[in-house]
Amino acid sequence: MHVTQSGLDLNLLVALDVLLEESSVSRAAARLHLSEPAMSRTLGRIRKALGDPVLVRAGRAMVPTPRALALRGEVRAVVERARALFLEGGQVDLATLTRTFTVLAHDSFAAAFGAALFRRAAREAPGVRLRFLAESHVDLPMLREGVADLEFGVIDTRSPEVRTEHLFDDRVLGVVRAGHPLLRGRITAQRFAAGEHLTVSRRGRLEGPVDAALAERGLSRRVVGSMAAFSASLFVLRQTDLIGLAASWTLPQAEALGLVTFEVPLELPPLPVELAWHPRHDADPAHVWLRACARELLPA
Repeated sequence: MHVTQSGLDLNLLVALDVLLEESSVSRAAARLHLSEPAMSRTLGRIRKALGDPVLVRAGRAMVPTPRALALRGEVRAVVERARALFLEGGQVDLATLTRTFTVLAHDSFAAAFGAALFRRAAREAPGVRLRFLAESHVDLPMLREGVADLEFGVIDTRSPEVRTEHLFDDRVLGVVRAGHPLLRGRITAQRFAAGEHLTVSRRGRLEGPVDAALAERGLSRRVVGSMAAFSASLFVLRQTDLIGLAASWTLPQAEALGLVTFEVPLELPPLPVELAWHPRHDADPAHVWLRACARELLPA
């Protein structure tokens, strides 16, 4: 966005940030406490300044243009730096804070810790909205591009500049339906390998650390398929004799469905649970609060 001789109204950047987040003139107007005609006029000014439509119709919805998508992360960074600059002493009034945070997390993490995070936000920052996004089957720089504000869980890919904070190491457990044949007797590596298995992988992978550990013992297993979401895999496991895997934080979800977990009879690497964010958020007091919430809620 270029600066004209009359200067650039920072409000246009704020409006552009909200428009790209909402992809809706009416929702953006509500967020900014403007009328829809006023928001439409603001979008017109943004389009003129950028020389780009920014948002275009796609059926009943509006979608950002490629140029708008390319600018999204930079616009978010500028707006957040401006907010931090004008916050006295780097403090934020949580009681009056109005903000939407987008959190990237595996569905099992969102299920395990989402409710506690919502309760914390309602108690301390009632104007904050939390939007959870599922992990994508492809690797996208969602933190760098401003699509997500915070990621937590087992983070297997990241951009070089992204900050990470190690919270704790978790372990892998096996999970099967109640009454599963594997539960009749001691669970050995041989009996474990002899069953049919279901994996959970956002990329659809059918192999992983379990297969490497089995190979060290001269064993192999038959993986009959994979699921993109852990929650969906639990329902499949409940109705079949397939063997699945779970992290310890998923125990309440598995137990709620009547599933049984067990120690996997193999030496498996730990699951490192981390927080990740882009460095543009380092000094943002609201983001500092969000990170503290996540850090305190997780069993570090």
